[in-house]
Amino acid sequence: MKKTKKPMKTKPVKTKPLKTKITKVAKQPVKAAKTIPTKVEEKPRQTKTIKLMEEVVSELVGDEALPIVHYLKGKKNISEFKIAEDVNEEIHRTRNILYRLLEHNIVFFKRKKDKIKGWYICYWDLNDQIFPYLKTKMTDHKIVSLRERLGKEYTSIFYMCKSACVRMDFDKAVDFNFKCPECGEIMQEQDNKRTIEFIKERIKQLEATV
Repeated sequence: MKKTKKPMKTKPVKTKPLKTKITKVAKQPVKAAKTIPTKVEEKPRQTKTIKLMEEVVSELVGDEALPIVHYLKGKKNISEFKIAEDVNEEIHRTRNILYRLLEHNIVFFKRKKDKIKGWYICYWDLNDQIFPYLKTKMTDHKIVSLRERLGKEYTSIFYMCKSACVRMDFDKAVDFNFKCPECGEIMQEQDNKRTIEFIKERIKQLEATV
C-alpha cells in the first residue's frame, strides 16, 4: 500500500507592528498685529481743525475769504497772482481779502523782486497755528460783551410793541412817545426775566469752551 504523506506544518510568521513617529509641532504664540494709524483715523481731527478754521475766518473776515484760506492750506510761498488765478478771482479783490486776513495774522507774506519784470510780488502762506488762539480771543470778547449786556438788562427798563418790531430802553421809548417807529403801536414795558436767563446761560456755555 502507498503511504500517504502527512501535511507539513507551517509556523505562523509573526509580523511586528510598524511604529510611526508622530512629531509634535510646538505651538507658537500668536503675535498681535500692530495697529498702523490710517488716514481714516486722522479724519476726525482734520475735520475739527477745518471747522475751527472756517468758523474763525467767517466771523473775523467773512465767507468770501474761505476759498483763499482753503487754497493756501498745505501750500507754501504762493504768489498772489497764482492765488487769484487758481481761485478764479480778480487780483485786486484777492489782494484785498489777503490783507484783511493779514490784519488778524491768519496769513503772512514775503516780497520778492521779479527778475524779469522788475516789480515786487508778494508770496503768501497760511498761519495754521493761530486759529485756536483767535477762537479763544473771540470767545473772551463775546463773554465780555454779554456781561455788559447782562448788566444793562438788570439796570434798565425795556419797551416793545405786540409785534416785537423793535426793542428799546426807557430813554429811547420816551423819544418816540412810546409808539413803535415801525408799526405805530403803543409799546409796553417788557418783562426781561427770560432774556436775562438766556444771557446767563449763554455766558455759561462760552466759559465752558475756554
